[in-house]
Amino acid sequence: MLEEIRQVLRKEAEAVQSIPVTDAYEKAIVLIEERVHRLKGKLVVSGMGKAGQIALNIATTFSSTGTPAVFLHPSDAQHGDLGVIQPNDLLLLISNSGKTREILELVELAENLYKDLPLIVITSNKESQLAMLADVCLETGNPREVCILGLTPSTSTTVMTVIGDVLVVMMMKRINFSNEDYAKRHHGGYLGDKSRLQAGIKK
Repeated sequence: MLEEIRQVLRKEAEAVQSIPVTDAYEKAIVLIEERVHRLKGKLVVSGMGKAGQIALNIATTFSSTGTPAVFLHPSDAQHGDLGVIQPNDLLLLISNSGKTREILELVELAENLYKDLPLIVITSNKESQLAMLADVCLETGNPREVCILGLTPSTSTTVMTVIGDVLVVMMMKRINFSNEDYAKRHHGGYLGDKSRLQAGIKK
């Protein structure tokens, strides 16, 4: 079993190493900076199912590091939550297949609400309908799932998470996010204490 575990870890690591690195990342960062930090909009992140859980994590991580973001559930968007979207926002949508019905419907609903909202997509399928609609497409590299059936989102969600981390880190660098900035957003807990210590801020 230990060797099988090592094999799973190797496959996951190989998938991360195989994520395509293109100028799409820079385009995404420029878009986020323009809409959120200059026009005072926010990043609206969405995905369905397991991809939705990754989207929620990405949204909260962005918010904690100085880039206001919210998670919008694509189904709830059809029942009023679409109203969270404002004119200067942009969308970050996650769909491994690029064919997720609820996400494609969200694109249409958002377009009906405010024309020409910028769209960043994370997907394994650059030929998909969702990718074709995107202003920026970040490809996952389409790794094979480590699930023994090749079905359960596992490796795909790993690379989605890493792509989100890359965007967060690059944006932190872009806006010169500091320990002081971090401390202001983390009043309690270990991270709050650590950020204040690193910033030289007394409790």
